[in-house]
Amino acid sequence: MPSLENYRRESDYSYAPGIFPSMEALKKRPETVRRVLFHSKLESSPSVDMLFDLCQRNQVRTEIADKALARISGKENCFIAAVFDKVQDDLSQKRNHLVLHSPSDKGNLGTMLRTALGFGYVDIAIIHPAADHFDPHVVRASMGALFSLRIREYDDIETYHSAFSGHTLYPFMLKGALPLHEAAKQQKPPYSLIMGNEGSGLPESFVALGQTVRIQHSQEIDSLNLAIAAAIGMYAFSSEASADL
Repeated sequence: MPSLENYRRESDYSYAPGIFPSMEALKKRPETVRRVLFHSKLESSPSVDMLFDLCQRNQVRTEIADKALARISGKENCFIAAVFDKVQDDLSQKRNHLVLHSPSDKGNLGTMLRTALGFGYVDIAIIHPAADHFDPHVVRASMGALFSLRIREYDDIETYHSAFSGHTLYPFMLKGALPLHEAAKQQKPPYSLIMGNEGSGLPESFVALGQTVRIQHSQEIDSLNLAIAAAIGMYAFSSEASADL
């Protein structure tokens, strides 16, 4: 087997550090897992035994790789990591989407991916420039949710919009025209909830794209953390849809 390198965005593979992300990779996308690395000091447990069983059932190579694990994770206490192929997915034309425009923080991105799965948003569009969703830090922050999602990157919002012209667009902006609860009640599926960059938000040009939405909060703060705003938006829209069933 070829030696493993430090993760690079240009690589055709990445790492899922930790037992739970590795487990999710083997359960949800076993065909993408090249091998699983274990630390020599790893102790047996039901979870570890289950991971070994998944590797055996899916004919995935296992190996002891203490130095590689330390190099990949940047810390001494990483005892397991799955090595997996990076795959671009096709998004559904019929499902609602979460669109992340230029997210830059890896922790925020991983948290939003995990939250999206929790609220039933499995189709995620990421608009460049953006943090790399295959980065091991993002994979770990998502707790392996990445392997249950369909994610595709786009060069710009116009390319995404032309591919999904049937989606109603809801850009979330500080000066959005509709309060969140009203927009959620008036939702027109399939739709796309569009979230902007952590610092700059969405460009003013997004006003012309669709129905702008604002999350109301006190004047004591200037804005919400992006991951929190995305969670509130997804919860409001998905809850309103469930209430109508």
